[in-house]
Amino acid sequence: MLKKLSAEFFGTFWLVFGGCGSAVLAAGFPELGIGFVGVSMAFGLTVLTMAFAVGHISGGHFNPAVTLGLAVGGRFSWGEVLPYWIVQVIGGIFAAAILYIIASGGPEWAAGSFASNGYGELSPGGYSMIAVLIIEVVLTAAFLIIILGSTSARAPAGFAPIAIGLGLTLIHLISIPVSNTSVNPARSTATVFFAETGAMGQLWLFWVAPLIGAAIGAVIWKALLSEDD
Repeated sequence: MLKKLSAEFFGTFWLVFGGCGSAVLAAGFPELGIGFVGVSMAFGLTVLTMAFAVGHISGGHFNPAVTLGLAVGGRFSWGEVLPYWIVQVIGGIFAAAILYIIASGGPEWAAGSFASNGYGELSPGGYSMIAVLIIEVVLTAAFLIIILGSTSARAPAGFAPIAIGLGLTLIHLISIPVSNTSVNPARSTATVFFAETGAMGQLWLFWVAPLIGAAIGAVIWKALLSEDD
């Protein structure tokens, strides 16, 4: 169990450090910045690389919503859900803390939103709470279908990390303007501690929506798509 939890800690650490780090450190430069397309790719690459590196140890969740969805889908033990959630959140916060120390050493530093998620005035595009809630539910459900499908026994072996990483990239391309993309409560929790906005007060949505979406995705998979693997 220790190895599984360690893998989830480091995997979530890498997701937050790489994904949010790309947004905080590399996205904002007028000439050299990678933009939201680059940030989307960074999040996908973090999952892809860590899924190959430690996915065989822990399953490569790196996300409380994924852990819940896999439990609902019958692919994960309910007894291990809470320990996974705890280390995922801790790993994310640890990554955000290190990222904050690095970023604050730059010239004219201001934490601002610190890659946090939000709705209303905290949404990059000013989207409403309902719009953000819906997109987070829908995209997390789709993410679980991608995960469950690509890791199915009848899926091509060895390609799941690629499908999952590209799926997360696509999710970010769709929803960065709307919610700054969560689909991951650990990622959202990690950044709110360092943001200089009201993101903490909106964190509830980025737990509720991804967890609901993950459960819906798992139910859809089991009811309509699963081949009893």
